[in-house]
Amino acid sequence: MTINYKMIVVDDELDICETLADYFSMQGFDVKMAANGQELKALLPDYTPHIVLLDLNMPGEDGFTLTRYLRAHTSAGVIMVTAAAEQVDMIVGLEMGADDYVSKPFDLRSLLARVRSVLRRTQNEVPANSQPVQDARKKVGKCLLDIEARKLWEGEEEIPLTAMEYDLLMVFLQNPNRPLSRDYLLELAHKTDADPFDRSIDSRITRMRKKIEPDPDKPTTIKTVRSVGYVYVPGPG
Repeated sequence: MTINYKMIVVDDELDICETLADYFSMQGFDVKMAANGQELKALLPDYTPHIVLLDLNMPGEDGFTLTRYLRAHTSAGVIMVTAAAEQVDMIVGLEMGADDYVSKPFDLRSLLARVRSVLRRTQNEVPANSQPVQDARKKVGKCLLDIEARKLWEGEEEIPLTAMEYDLLMVFLQNPNRPLSRDYLLELAHKTDADPFDRSIDSRITRMRKKIEPDPDKPTTIKTVRSVGYVYVPGPG
């Protein structure tokens, strides 16, 4: 690793917390532990994580609530690590802004690979074979995308943006007026193996349109190209 990534492990089971902390410390991470949401929030003012491993079912605030909090207050990648293997839980977790979802029991090496994949996507990696975007702030539909801060704004309001949504927007910005296939978008914007619903470009585009399009039912910024995929059409300004 080129930098010492900061990680927070949040789990009410101490043995799991310690196992993950020990393993990722040996991999070069700076790791802190939290047993619940209260301890997590107490860490954040003085410790800015690059990634958070977050249990779903905990006393007090659950993983869904904490994912939403992390997405609103940090730019950290979030991986849910939980015994709950229901597909609906996975979908809700991703909807709340989680970047990935791992079920217990898990293989530590596989989890490390997923962590590194999320870090590649959340630490300003530019997809290969793309032209760089020069301006730090770019108009995207009715919003402004702050590329350096990885934040989306509509006026003075910050619009929650997941890591994959940011990556998709960057791919579109780097390829204006060029029809892009679904497979191409997946290859550039989501560099990890995942379940089919997690890799659904169509559902991600639908959610992004609700954030950036003046009228999501009649999109003018990210248009569908029949039998191909999607095309980004820059607006004026």
